Amino acid sequence: MGVETKAVYKGDERVAVTHGPTGSEVLTDLPLDNGGRGRGFSPTDLLAASLASCILTIMAKAVAGDGVDLKGASVTVDKKMTPPPRRVESFTGTITLPPGLSEKTRAKLSACVQACPVSRSLHPDVKLDLEVV
Repeated sequence: MGVETKAVYKGDERVAVTHGPTGSEVLTDLPLDNGGRGRGFSPTDLLAASLASCILTIMAKAVAGDGVDLKGASVTVDKKMTPPPRRVESFTGTITLPPGLSEKTRAKLSACVQACPVSRSLHPDVKLDLEVV
């Protein structure tokens, strides 16, 4: 089953994106580095946000049966764009795990970066360099 997403141009370089099942809405804006005003997430910022939230979700799912609490784990992502024609060139950043995890658990969680559906959906030319700490 698919999930419907609807986008409506609101004018002034802004787009309202609505999640069909819940009605949750996100407003995007043209980014500063592309001549916009950067008043909110750009579409490619949402891609970075999708990557970060996907990694954390998959990590939590991977260790749910192990009794591991990932509360407080975080992902910081820096997105870099190419010169025209614009596309995402790379995502770099840090995944910070809670202290006290075993090496086995840390290895299992590190593998989740590549198992995340968003990272698996990226074009192979998009560099992904996320350090797990």
